[in-house]
Amino acid sequence: MGYVFAMGPCLRCGRVFSFNPHRVPSIRVNGEREPVCRPCYEHLARLQQAAGMKVLELPHDAYEPLPEEEL
Repeated sequence: MGYVFAMGPCLRCGRVFSFNPHRVPSIRVNGEREPVCRPCYEHLARLQQAAGMKVLELPHDAYEPLPEEEL
């Protein structure tokens, strides 16, 4: 059994990070999902909370490798 991960730049800050492509928080841009890194997700969650908006729960494995069998 192996693990794989995706890597890409964060939509907000541009930092390259690894993530589970099925679970990472993302924002659609021109129909494509663009990933958001953990620090930027936490920043956006604080802004949402301060504005009284519902904060989406972060999947526990969003920034972990994806088990090979889930490809």
